[in-house]
Amino acid sequence: MHLAYPAVLAALLFCTGLYGVLARRNAILVLMSVELMLNAVNLNLVAFDVWLRDALHSGQALTLFTIAIAAAEIGIGLAIVLAVYRNRGSSDIDRLRDTAETDEAETLPGDADADDATHGTADQATATAGKAKKAEATA
Repeated sequence: MHLAYPAVLAALLFCTGLYGVLARRNAILVLMSVELMLNAVNLNLVAFDVWLRDALHSGQALTLFTIAIAAAEIGIGLAIVLAVYRNRGSSDIDRLRDTAETDEAETLPGDADADDATHGTADQATATAGKAKKAEATA
């Protein structure tokens, strides 16, 4: 068997997975695309192991490690997606950017003293009030 056949198939699988990672907005579909990319790597490892006729079968051994890592990745990834879905009601990747916290102090609407404050205690009070408001919004 020629090495070109599985190599081309693996390249097509990898490109399909890469397209899925870059184009999809659903987190579960992105995880499936990552799995497709890992399977393309596994196909290459086994194909090169057969082609080189390695006595130790190191390509197959690396494939087993990759499968174990992929299983752990999908378990943790699905747990994160389910937790986000419970809190947000959607697994849309664009909405996950809202979960990032910033270090900047947030000002409350109608708080005129926060704009003119130059002292550290006023900034800390504004930051504490902003964090409390954010905690109320997420709860």
